[in-house]
Amino acid sequence: MAANNDAWPELPLDAWQETYDTLHMWTQIVGKIRMTLTPLINHWWNVPLYVCARGLATSPIPYGQRIFEMRFDFISHKLVIETSDGGRKSLDLEPRSVADFYRELMATLGSLGIDVQIHTTPDEFPNPIPFDQDHVHKSYDPIFAARFWRLLISVDTVLKNFRTRFIGKCSPVHFFWGSFDIAVTRFSGRLAPPRPDLIQEEAYSHECISAGFWPGGGEIKGPAFYSYTAPEPQGLKTYPIRPPQALYRTGVSEFILLYDDIRNQTSPEFAIMEFLQSTYEAGANLAKWDRAALERSSGSAATRG
Repeated sequence: MAANNDAWPELPLDAWQETYDTLHMWTQIVGKIRMTLTPLINHWWNVPLYVCARGLATSPIPYGQRIFEMRFDFISHKLVIETSDGGRKSLDLEPRSVADFYRELMATLGSLGIDVQIHTTPDEFPNPIPFDQDHVHKSYDPIFAARFWRLLISVDTVLKNFRTRFIGKCSPVHFFWGSFDIAVTRFSGRLAPPRPDLIQEEAYSHECISAGFWPGGGEIKGPAFYSYTAPEPQGLKTYPIRPPQALYRTGVSEFILLYDDIRNQTSPEFAIMEFLQSTYEAGANLAKWDRAALERSSGSAATRG
């Protein structure tokens, strides 16, 4: 029996690349608003978005004595803004330029009494165009946007189940708008060597193993699951992992499992969990993490069922 195609839909990169790029920019605008107005949390955990029942949401953002939230609603295809004093406005998600989206969003926030200035240059995107000048990215296919979100629901559930096995310091499962991926990160508790720039120094201040999913890009020509250990221990590249379709890609210095290789299996969840667990074990064993202190015992209530 094949997997449920509603939960694990087809998502060929070339079929929705233009929508992907536009949506990437829109999420960066919303994410930068959150980043500007929220207090810094270790490893930039104050900046991501979160999978919710209708799309991707910011969670509450403080503004003076109020809070507000923004949500990409991929059912009604709107960006919804709600404030704690009862305000509610929305923008249509439809084919429109990044510049137009940016201007309307800032004007809408202003009408709700929210004044915020953000750095308008996109992050982690090739040949970035400032948001207010970007008339290049202007595509939006609601079918593919909704399909991507429904896939994120399935991935979010698997990552949260994987997260329960670890009792050491661990990130939430969250969606990073910079790299447009959903991820969860485990920590050994030990400091890592300093990184050369502020962003990476904060993100990788401690030894970690991170895993997640993203739609693909660069040398990865389709959606994929990934895992990496930072700093990378000697021998990681050749450490045996599962399932057999997974491999280490030297170009990105990560273990990669292509989504299309497991999407139609009887249980994609099982294949993904194998990948997450085996790549974690590879990094933790080679980096000599204290696994007995960091992991939940197999007989505990949280791992039954």
